[in-house]
Amino acid sequence: MSDSNAFILDNGAFYAKLGLSEEAEPKTILNCITKAKSERRRPFIGNQIEECRDASGLFYILCFQRGYLVNWDVQKTVWDYFFSADCCPVQFSEMPLLITEPLFNFGSIQEAMLEILYEEYDCDAVCKSTAIDLAAFNYTHTDDARPEQRKRPLACVVVEMGFSFTHVVPFVKGSKVKEAVRRIDIGGKVLTNHLKEIISYRQLNVMDESYVINQVKEDSCFVSQNFNEDMRVARKRFPDNTIVREYVLPDYTQIRRGFLRNPNESAAGDGGEELQTVRLGNERFVIPEILFHPSDVGIQQMGVPEAIVDAINLCPEETRPHLFANIVVCGGCALFPGMQTRVERDVRALAPDEYEVNVTVPENPITYAWHGGKKYSQSLSFMKSCMSRNQYEEYGTRHLVDKYDS
Repeated sequence: MSDSNAFILDNGAFYAKLGLSEEAEPKTILNCITKAKSERRRPFIGNQIEECRDASGLFYILCFQRGYLVNWDVQKTVWDYFFSADCCPVQFSEMPLLITEPLFNFGSIQEAMLEILYEEYDCDAVCKSTAIDLAAFNYTHTDDARPEQRKRPLACVVVEMGFSFTHVVPFVKGSKVKEAVRRIDIGGKVLTNHLKEIISYRQLNVMDESYVINQVKEDSCFVSQNFNEDMRVARKRFPDNTIVREYVLPDYTQIRRGFLRNPNESAAGDGGEELQTVRLGNERFVIPEILFHPSDVGIQQMGVPEAIVDAINLCPEETRPHLFANIVVCGGCALFPGMQTRVERDVRALAPDEYEVNVTVPENPITYAWHGGKKYSQSLSFMKSCMSRNQYEEYGTRHLVDKYDS
């Protein structure tokens, strides 16, 4: 088995990030099967959705429900595609696999996953971790050009804004403080669904258009720095209203992906033909605001800044200054513009004055955990934490799950 190379699969609930550890960047692929109304017979697996002629009325068949992997038939089909010649051809008998699972994953799911990996994919060695652990590893092992400038942080807080949940996890000296972990039941899925409901109620029925509305969310939403002030601006008429935009919906003949434009740039440049648009006013910042106030959609939980402070206050007092100074936000929702400033400002307001507060949002928050896995697979402790095929054949999955419960 080659010592240097490993295959890293960050198996997220919406996007999977996968690739060999020698590659610079992973492939980011939809971790589900999609079906389109236009092509009834053909399911699209992963990135095959780009071959779909008309992506309106797409529906997702997801492997994950409420953050946990429950639909094994779908997952097996998607993995077959991942490891095939069309995507990332790989021989697991020759290299170890580093795979991620959700935080506090159920034992039965872990056993099923190991069994499939050893039996179906003939894995020789498997190391399982969580995306949050890998993100923390990435943050605490950042290679700096001049090492004397940056001491490795002893502690950090990872805020992972995923598809189903947002987790806040403090790490002290490389291990997570389990009793201080906080979970908020808000993720990308809730935000997209809420945007669908708002647009359907106010303008046109888009309840079947998860795929398109997800793109609307990604292209147009931002995090408000002053919610009440932005609400006041959003009430005005254009041009005084600097927030309102029109989102041109894709028609799948000329436009494959929609785009934002100002309300006055209407059909002049389109050769006069009428494009379908959705007018977005306060929706642009109300949607990400749910992460800060989950009670807006009837979820009685605290927002991200309060969860961060609450988690840090459950850690030993001497670690708190280090934790406040090293907060890292990753996951898809971290891509909203303004996320870093808002989280830092809100945590600063709740934190004691004598502590320095520093929030980092990496350049690509989606692949951040994968890059942590890449660094971890090159570290000395990686092979020790791998479960070998011999152990599996001798002791079975239950033993491995109990033994390697990190």
